[in-house]
Amino acid sequence: MKVRAGIRLVFSRECKRIPSSKVCIWGIVIAPILSMIILLGMMRNGLPQQIPIAVVDYDNSSTSRTLIRQLDAFPKTNVKFKSLSFREARIKMEKMEIFAILTIPKDFAREAVSGDRPKLVYYTNNSFLISGSLLFQDLKIISTLAAASVGLQTGVAKGYTEGQLMPIVRPISVEAHPLGNPWLNYSVYLNNMFLPGILQLIVMIFTISGFGAEVKSGNGRKLLRMSGSSIFRTIAGKLLPYTILYTIIALLMTSVLYHYNGFPLNSGFLPMFFGYFLLIIASQGFGLILLAAFKNYRFSVSIACLVCMIAFSLSGFSFPGQAMHPSLYALSFILPLKHFFLIYVDQALNGISIGYSMYHYAALLGFLFLSVFFFGRIRKFLERNVYES
Repeated sequence: MKVRAGIRLVFSRECKRIPSSKVCIWGIVIAPILSMIILLGMMRNGLPQQIPIAVVDYDNSSTSRTLIRQLDAFPKTNVKFKSLSFREARIKMEKMEIFAILTIPKDFAREAVSGDRPKLVYYTNNSFLISGSLLFQDLKIISTLAAASVGLQTGVAKGYTEGQLMPIVRPISVEAHPLGNPWLNYSVYLNNMFLPGILQLIVMIFTISGFGAEVKSGNGRKLLRMSGSSIFRTIAGKLLPYTILYTIIALLMTSVLYHYNGFPLNSGFLPMFFGYFLLIIASQGFGLILLAAFKNYRFSVSIACLVCMIAFSLSGFSFPGQAMHPSLYALSFILPLKHFFLIYVDQALNGISIGYSMYHYAALLGFLFLSVFFFGRIRKFLERNVYES
């Protein structure tokens, strides 16, 4: 009965404290929901569309105009400026009014037909990685198509049939099948990791803040007395209300991502929701470990923010882990987000048996079990009850 009473007392106290704190309301409830609305709304089209570029057409022939129309027909490219001098186009790129420049040389059509191999020159602004990469792809495609078209016209003019020319112009036929995200939808690619990453950051910060704020207000020893001087009851009662709130937020996220937006979910709802739940308790465990390791409220929060930012890079969703330095690749496995990402790939994208992901589920649960070994240091932190100056 004592155990239940201690946990219940701390739990009810925390349940009253959360609604009275504007920081908790904004940080725990409004911030993740607002992030979800902004990120999903910003990427609602899946890929950036109609990215502005400039074309400097020194040839101004029917062939060059046809080439420009074909480029403008691509959904990702918007030929916003034409017939400019290169200097004017460069100034517009420096002002970020455009993100690429295509230059068509003088006598392009005549030299192409005569076999003099004119050069199409294009510049992309890769300071903006996504727009630069997408425009580079479109410009490369249009250059290849232009070369093939000119070769076909030249061959026909020399008396060859189209059937004879096609194996030369296009010797290899490519059929691509992107797996996991066949639409190449950036919202599927990014938001399935951005939103859990933001949730992880919030969980870690408020786990550390929950105990650090008690010491800051001078209530560290009081909190321990309420639970009967049991650090297990103190931590369980203190964190349980937050765990419930985070789980509701996770349920909302999974519902919006996989049901409302229809993102790939090949193994069903429960494996991914369970992954979110384990990410929450793993992040709470990680936050406790950081607080116990440094026993400094502000410094622990700063380290938690740093760890969560690094986790985006080391998790492997933007840069493959196997291509990282071995030390960084090994380091990534001590971060909860890495294991969540591998669960997401296996369960949501590939839909393989849940047994293959059990190691990662266990790893997330392991962060909570590991934090138990640090409870003694957290007890000393509360007993000392001194906020750093």
